[in-house]
Amino acid sequence: MHMKPMTVEPSFRESVDLMFARAARHLNLTPGLEEKIRVCNSTYTVRFGVRLRGEIKTFTGYRSVHSEHMEPVKGGIRFATSVNQDEVEALAALMTYKCALVEAPFGGSKGGLCIDPREWDEHELEQITRRFAYELIKRDLIHPAQNVPAPDMGTGEREMAWIADQYARMNTTDINAKACVTGKPPHAGGIRGRVEATGRGVQFGLREFFRHPGDVARANLSGTLDGKRIVVQGLGNVGYHAAKFLSEEDGARIIAVAERDGVVVNDKGLDIEALKQHLAANRGSLRGFAGGTYHEDGAAALELACDILIPAAMEGVIHTANAARIRAPLILEAANGPITFGADEILRRKGVVIIPDLFANAGGVTVSYFEWVKNLSHIRFGRMQRRAEEARSRLLVEELERLSADKNLGWTLAADFKQNFLEGSDELALVRSGLDDTMRTAYQSMREVWNHRPGVEDLRVAAYIVAVERVAATYRSKGL
Repeated sequence: MHMKPMTVEPSFRESVDLMFARAARHLNLTPGLEEKIRVCNSTYTVRFGVRLRGEIKTFTGYRSVHSEHMEPVKGGIRFATSVNQDEVEALAALMTYKCALVEAPFGGSKGGLCIDPREWDEHELEQITRRFAYELIKRDLIHPAQNVPAPDMGTGEREMAWIADQYARMNTTDINAKACVTGKPPHAGGIRGRVEATGRGVQFGLREFFRHPGDVARANLSGTLDGKRIVVQGLGNVGYHAAKFLSEEDGARIIAVAERDGVVVNDKGLDIEALKQHLAANRGSLRGFAGGTYHEDGAAALELACDILIPAAMEGVIHTANAARIRAPLILEAANGPITFGADEILRRKGVVIIPDLFANAGGVTVSYFEWVKNLSHIRFGRMQRRAEEARSRLLVEELERLSADKNLGWTLAADFKQNFLEGSDELALVRSGLDDTMRTAYQSMREVWNHRPGVEDLRVAAYIVAVERVAATYRSKGL
């Protein structure tokens, strides 16, 4: 009988706790406060039935609240067969630290439903989602002031719209009902730029990293993103947008993309838009894509020689069994927890620089924060100031035009200057500006600790130190 080898790899939740402990050693926390920050406050498990296909089907769902140092608590809801309590609690803890790092005023939470959404048609999925939402809403586990979910793996705008509508049906007099969940479609109270937000945050985070030549040198790299060879594992919402923006706007080459059924490789760079369309037309399969060479072993893509590796799918894909074979000098964790604690130790010893999940994928919660604020203020961003900006800019342009008409000065305005300068900021421009500012500021707070605090060897510990110090300060201000 073939026995699987024993593994000493800690679980996902244990990995998060171990990473927290590495950072806590650098902080002057009392043992009581350290434990209070670390532990998950509560996890609600629900099992509910829905009549589908002539019989009652029972589903299991979770909502974990890790920390209520600030309220509401924030965190996505994922639909996947892998969902379990350990995973949901680990993700909730990451949300606490992530929100603190990017200064979004939320505690950490996470939800999950153990389901394969591809097994159900849209009407059935709506029934299941609404019933799950009902179970959470009636316990205030979805509430604009207490607990605000968002999309995650297996969910998107459609599911968030169903949840928001379910909340409104159950709370008919709540004027802030739309703020009960983020990631809604724009026509249902959402915000422009939310779908792309996590991938855009990956781009902005990498851009900020490459603005600091000393940090880039620590990864044995140089120059800018232009021409950098990138491997992306997972072409879901996050991986797709990150790959698209980095290749189309920053000149990076996406040399490989791995998905469920394998990997496609093209050393000259993959056409991400064409690959996405191929996946949509072939039930998520990479096989047969004309723009690259297909290989069945998707996991081997993680070990390809490249400048930057971006795991953007599941947790635990880089572990003690494959970490030593990773050849990328820089890894950006677009997924949550893609590197286990054991693998992190191996990679650090090799000198690999890791831009941690805590920071790298925080674009989603940042733009969710903007959406929540929009819902509470009941006004679209830019509505009040956009035309005022344009009017003020027009005065300047007209004066410059008057001066440039004077032949004695000998200068003229660039052809596209007037159009670009006169354009006031709409909601999407303001969202991107706010996200860019957030990612820059958060990276700078991490690198300050990384470069100047004695004994801090890597960005992950630096990120945890920044986040945990902020959570601790909030608890202390409450008298704890």
